[in-house]
Amino acid sequence: MRRPSVRFAHLRRGRADEPPGIVGVARVDLRTKVLVRRLNPGDIAIIDHADLDRVSADELIACKVAAVVNAAKSITGRYPNLGPQLLIDAGIPLVDDAGSDVLARVADGAEVRLDGEVLYAGDQVVAKGVLQSRGTLDAAMAEATAGVTGQIDSFAENTLEFLRGEHDLLTNGVPVPQLATAMKGKHVLVVVRGYRYREDLRTLRPYIREYRPVMMAVDGGADALLDAGYRPQVIIGDMDSISDEALCSGAELVVHAYPDGRAPGLARVTSLGLQAVPLPAPGTSEDVALLLADACGASLIAVVGTHWTLEEFLDKGRPGMASTFLTHLRVGGKLVNAKGVHQLYQSRISGWALIVLVLAAAFTIAIAVAFSPAGPILGDYFGATWHNFLYWFTGLFK
Repeated sequence: MRRPSVRFAHLRRGRADEPPGIVGVARVDLRTKVLVRRLNPGDIAIIDHADLDRVSADELIACKVAAVVNAAKSITGRYPNLGPQLLIDAGIPLVDDAGSDVLARVADGAEVRLDGEVLYAGDQVVAKGVLQSRGTLDAAMAEATAGVTGQIDSFAENTLEFLRGEHDLLTNGVPVPQLATAMKGKHVLVVVRGYRYREDLRTLRPYIREYRPVMMAVDGGADALLDAGYRPQVIIGDMDSISDEALCSGAELVVHAYPDGRAPGLARVTSLGLQAVPLPAPGTSEDVALLLADACGASLIAVVGTHWTLEEFLDKGRPGMASTFLTHLRVGGKLVNAKGVHQLYQSRISGWALIVLVLAAAFTIAIAVAFSPAGPILGDYFGATWHNFLYWFTGLFK
C-alpha cells in the first residue's frame, strides 16, 4: 500500500524571499512501471520513457504526481500515443527531452524545483527540456499520425515472422506445469495492469461473487487484484513489475522464461525464499497466461487490462506483440474481453435513491399496520419483542 507523502509539493508564487516553481521530492527510475510503485502524492517523477503510453500516464495520474520530467521524448513520432495528452488534461506539467544526464544528476529522494522547462536542485540547473502544452502536443500528434501506416506494415511483418517461427504455439499451445490450482472446467480471470483495469475490475464484482473464477495475474496485475480486495491464485510473468507483497501473497508463481530456458525473474523469486515454476515460451507474459489457462482446461477465460487494439499493440513498441494477435486466434473460442465493461452499462439508480425507496416502503407499511384491524395486536407483539431484546442485551453487561 502506498504511504502518504510526508510533504506535498507546493507551487511557489515568486515572492521576494524564494524562487518560483513547483517544489517536490524527486523520484527517479529508468522504468516507469517500477517507479509508480514508490511514488507518493506531490512527488516529481523523473523518467526515461519514449512514447509515453496511456497506461503509464494513468498510473502517474493515479499517484497524483506534481510534475513529470522525461529524459526522452514523450512523442517520438512513431505513432500517436495518448499518454502525454492525458497528463496535460490532468493538469500535470510535462517537461520533455531533458536528456539522459538528468537521471544521474538528480538523486532519488532529493528536493528539486521545476520552474517552467528548467529543473533545479538547490540553485543548480540539473536539466532543461521542452515544456509541453496542448499546442505542442497537437502538432506532435499530427506528425505522428502520418507514421501509422509504416507501423502497421511493420506489425504485419512481425506477425508473419512469428507465425513461421512459432507455429507450434498455435497448434500445440504451451506445456502444462505442475500446479495445485485446478482450472479444468472453471472460469479463469486473467488480470493485466493495463488500460482502465481498475474500472473494469469494479464492474466485474458481481461476476466474481457469483462465478468465483480462478484469479490469474500477469506481473503487476497481482498488485491490481490486491488493491481491489482480491487475492491472486496464480501469478505469471517475468516478475519485474510486481511488488514483494504480491509475490508473498500465497499465490502459485510461474516465471515466464525464454524459449531457451533462461528465466531472469527466477532469481528475484528465490531471493525471497519462494518457490516458482519456470515456463519457457515465446511471446509476452500475458499471451502465455492465456495459453496456460487454455491448456489447464479453463471453460472460459475472461481478461482485464490485456492489450487488444492496434494502438495498444503499438504502445508496447516491440515485435513480441505479434504473438498476442496469434494467441487470441487460438483461445478466441473461450475468450471474453472485459475491457470497457464499465462503459457498457452503468446503473441509473443511485444509492441515495434506493435508501429513500426503502424508507418510503417502511413508512407505508407502518401506516398500513397502524390503521388496520390487526394493528393493536401487531403493536403489542413488536413491543414485547423489543422489550425482550432490550432485556437480553442489557443482561450481557451485568
